[in-house]
Amino acid sequence: MKTFVRDRFTWLAYLMLAYYAYGQSILGPIVPFLRDELRLNYTVSAFHLSAFAIGMMLSGLTADRFAHRWGRRIVFWGGGAGLAVGAVLLGLGQNVFVTIASSFIMGFIGSLLLVMIQATLSEHYGIQRAIALTEANIAAAVAATLSPILVGVGVSIGIGWQASLYICVLVWGILALLFGRVPLPGSRPTADVSTTSESSSQESLPRVFWAYWIVVFLSVAIEWCMIFWAADFMEKVGGLSKEASASALSIFFLAVVIGRAAGSVLARKVDSGTLLLIATVIVLVGFPVFWLSRTPVFIIVGLFICGLGTANLFPLTLSTAAGIAPSSLANTASARISLGSGTAILIVPQVLGSAADQIGIQNAYGIILVFAGLAAAMTYYANRMAKRRVEVVRNQASLL
Repeated sequence: MKTFVRDRFTWLAYLMLAYYAYGQSILGPIVPFLRDELRLNYTVSAFHLSAFAIGMMLSGLTADRFAHRWGRRIVFWGGGAGLAVGAVLLGLGQNVFVTIASSFIMGFIGSLLLVMIQATLSEHYGIQRAIALTEANIAAAVAATLSPILVGVGVSIGIGWQASLYICVLVWGILALLFGRVPLPGSRPTADVSTTSESSSQESLPRVFWAYWIVVFLSVAIEWCMIFWAADFMEKVGGLSKEASASALSIFFLAVVIGRAAGSVLARKVDSGTLLLIATVIVLVGFPVFWLSRTPVFIIVGLFICGLGTANLFPLTLSTAAGIAPSSLANTASARISLGSGTAILIVPQVLGSAADQIGIQNAYGIILVFAGLAAAMTYYANRMAKRRVEVVRNQASLL
């Protein structure tokens, strides 16, 4: 494999994905403060995450059309601006309608940026996309760990939790100033939208893409259920205090960073489909340790192993699915993957929480083991479909 080279666009994509990940992950840390200030119950508080997820789903349905009409550059930078605007409105909001609407803006307009990052990186690096996407998600994982820290710092020094949201404007402005002139791959809009639509209708995403799309859904569901409910699990089952449980969750994020760093190295030598299957097996090994243990030490060990496996589920599935899609449908493929992610975030953590109310958090967490098993099985099936597809293409090429 040729040497992997990072140019100015690469660093722009990495930094912008980190910026998006920070905006996405900050909802969790600020919700307790919103709940106290606006006197919200848990159900209404959860609507903020639901609004973000619905916006993300809508972005997944429309981003490719926006890119065809206005070009990737406008959608890319406009999505980043929308995330910043939504964050400011969320910080300034004095009633729940404004704050929920702000979360929707962050999810919808902000996720347009996510779709463009995924599509442009995949197109820019071709067969090396797994390396680029994994490295980009390392930056995203690091940024996600900063959000609870900056919320706490803002409160402790007296400038308020809202300051952690206003940082989004500063970061977007700096990145626009430093990288605003960097060209994006395939950034020009399509001159004739009707022609584009006709062409797109004649070409569709292959069946194997949708097999990997299911893996995306399952992977994101696993990751966000761990992020949302692991602290509560460690408190209720492991006997840790709330403070210790929240702090212990950082072990999961640390494992994600380590796992993605290792994944970016391995992606240079091993194909994405194989690495993806290995990642699902790691989750299947680590989760029972986390789920069935009764002592904090073993629970945290299991949490760390889960983080190592979960780390590469999404970036590797994204890379593999993007490689399956025709180059002319790069925007569409990225948009549909974003749709799958948003759907998983909207539905599955809420289902697990509702189940926990009925049967307890430990029993409810069994959903993760089922999802991990399904992800491993579907990955194996999708990998076989992909290999058969490659063989068919080679046979057709030899006949020509």
